Amino acid sequence: MSAVECNPKFVSLNGPDNVGKTTQLRRLAEHWSGFQPLGAVHEHDPEPWARAAASNYARWWFEKSTTRVLTEMLLAGHAKRAAARESGRAGLLDRGLPMLLAVAAATCAVKDGLPVREALDTVSGIAGSRAIPQETSVLLMPSVDAERSYAITSARERRPWTGIYPAYQRRLHAVLLHQADHGTYSAVIDCENRSVDDISAEVLNRIGIDRLVKTAEDGGPQ
Repeated sequence: MSAVECNPKFVSLNGPDNVGKTTQLRRLAEHWSGFQPLGAVHEHDPEPWARAAASNYARWWFEKSTTRVLTEMLLAGHAKRAAARESGRAGLLDRGLPMLLAVAAATCAVKDGLPVREALDTVSGIAGSRAIPQETSVLLMPSVDAERSYAITSARERRPWTGIYPAYQRRLHAVLLHQADHGTYSAVIDCENRSVDDISAEVLNRIGIDRLVKTAEDGGPQ
C-alpha cells in the first residue's frame, strides 16, 4: 500500500455497494468541520447522467455506452467535483478517482469480456496523464476474498440483484482487490466481522485526522 498523503486536498471513501461508505462519510463529516462533503460525481455534472437515465439506465450503462464514453463521463464529473472544493477545506468524496476507474473497468470487463487486468489497462489508457488532485483514498472491503466479499454485500441487499448486475458486482470486487494488491489506495480496511465504531476508528487513524486538523489550523490545504 502506498503512504497516506501528508496534506491531502481530498479524502475519499471507496468500496462496493453495502460496505458502509455512506455511514462512514457521515461520521467523518460530523467528526471535523474542516471536511467539505462533496458527494458523488453525478451531483456535479447532472445533465449527461440525467440523459443516460431518461429511458433505461441499466441498458445504457451495460449495453449502449462505450467504455470510453462511460470513463470520460466519470472523469468529467470528478473534475467538476474537485473544482467545487473550497480553499482551506478537505473535500470529502463519495468514491474517489481510483474507485471511478474501478467502476469503469468492471463494466468494461463485463461488456467486453476482458480479464480484470486488461480492463483496468483499457480504462487507465483512456484516463491518460491528466492532472489528478491530491487524494487520500481509503478502500473499505467486506472481505479480502473476492467471492466472499461479493456474498456479504449481496446478502445485505434488500432484493436480489438480477440481469447482468451480479456479474458486474463480482468483477467490481475483483477489480478493487486487484487495485488493493497493487497499492492503488492509500489505505485498505478489511471490514469483515467488525463493528461500525471499530471501522470508524480505523478510518480516522488511516487518514491521519490529527494531522489534518493541525494542517488546517496552520493554514489548511490550498
